[in-house]
Amino acid sequence: MVGMRRAAILTISDRGFRGERQDGSGPAVQEILDKAGFFIAHQEVLPDEQHLIEQRLRYLADELCLDLVVSTGGTGVSPQDVTPDATLAVVDRQVPGMAEAMRTASLLKTPHAMLSRAVVGIRGQTLIINLPGSVKGAQENLEVILPGLHHALEKIQGDPSECGDLSE
Repeated sequence: MVGMRRAAILTISDRGFRGERQDGSGPAVQEILDKAGFFIAHQEVLPDEQHLIEQRLRYLADELCLDLVVSTGGTGVSPQDVTPDATLAVVDRQVPGMAEAMRTASLLKTPHAMLSRAVVGIRGQTLIINLPGSVKGAQENLEVILPGLHHALEKIQGDPSECGDLSE
């Protein structure tokens, strides 16, 4: 890895955007990413509006060329939960194993995890990860995929080395 990886955190919340609710999940995600060696280059609260989320994801990946974009919120089944839809509209490829790992681990804690529509995908050389909006859910889900995060970014950005020991 050359240099510190740059990341953005988007909190998707109508109430948070209007200032009616303090963002707890964004700072919780930042704390985890800081400890994992990421530099937070951008952090923002957006309303649950698909076109705005899509626009911001494109900007962060295409213009700022960030390594990682993590969103919190808007991943459920309520009509206003459009974060996965916005993410799917902008990614080139999905990384379903990461989303499945988060849901699987969450199901051990709550049956409501089966309602998560969170996705993980790649746009260019940027990995985009949807996390739940609750502080606890965001922390737990990010911690599940954290062990593979740097390796995933290396591969996305062209690392040609083998992923495992070929002799096994």
